[in-house]
Amino acid sequence: MPPSISAFQAAYIGIEVLIALVSIPGNVLVIWAVKVNQALRDATFCFIASLAVADVAVGALVIPLAILINIGPRTSFHTCLKVACPVLILTQSSILALLAIAVDRYLRVKIPLRYKTVVTPRRAVVAITGCWILSFVVGLTPMFGWNNLRAVERDWLANGSVGEPVIECQFEKVISMEYMVYFNFFVWVLPPLLLMVLIYMEVFYLIRKQLNKKVSASSGDPQKYYGKELKIAKSLALILFLFALSWLPLHILNCVTLFCPSCRMPRILIYIAIFLSHGNSAMNPIVYAFRIQKFRVTFLKIWNDHFRCQPAPPVDEDPPAERPDD
Repeated sequence: MPPSISAFQAAYIGIEVLIALVSIPGNVLVIWAVKVNQALRDATFCFIASLAVADVAVGALVIPLAILINIGPRTSFHTCLKVACPVLILTQSSILALLAIAVDRYLRVKIPLRYKTVVTPRRAVVAITGCWILSFVVGLTPMFGWNNLRAVERDWLANGSVGEPVIECQFEKVISMEYMVYFNFFVWVLPPLLLMVLIYMEVFYLIRKQLNKKVSASSGDPQKYYGKELKIAKSLALILFLFALSWLPLHILNCVTLFCPSCRMPRILIYIAIFLSHGNSAMNPIVYAFRIQKFRVTFLKIWNDHFRCQPAPPVDEDPPAERPDD
């Protein structure tokens, strides 16, 4: 008999579905824009597309699996572990993509004259591939043994049962809190977050310094070049803030669970933290891609070409306000 769903769970499922319905189309549109617009083929937009791929997967895969885990079906331990691991892979991929974008913007203001020779599309693809490989290694670590199998087997045998343990599938029952806090948070979330803060601070410093000195840029008016870089840096700072706002609450709750086992947290607090973490995938297309003129123009072209009856007039893929490498 399938588990019954409470009104609270129904509300949770409804909000998760709403997040997915915003996240998937928005991020698909970002990937589509990169594909159809040649001006969006440089390294910066490759990293943005990689981030969008991870965010599409959050909406299409992680959120359905989170709903399944919330319902709590009875499964074997390893089946439940396979359901829990994708969120770890995709979360890590998003973090590394955000870090790659931050490093890319830093290089643009640090070495504007040599940027195109240092950050080539091929090197960007290599970096993206490395980020995904690393994400799989980090996210699949629980599959290699760092999980709660021993504790579950101990309880399973204590009840006189035999065979592989069958459990009510919940994230915290299969994923070790030691892994989530010491390895995932303290190694793969918090350091990249702090590093991004330092990178963005340096980006703002370099831009302000160049604007004050009016140093020559790669081409055109330096005020115009660094003014645009300042605008993009502000968008990156907003992305950083939303990333921290979205993910830190959940990791802080994991720390409380590990370091204070007797502490009881309100259920609603846990759900809010989960919503924030999943909702981050829906925020990125809105607060990042939509702030870049090339994306806005391409989105409009896609809408007019594919979702309106009348054809749209030709759209300049590289508007004069921005250069292809912006």
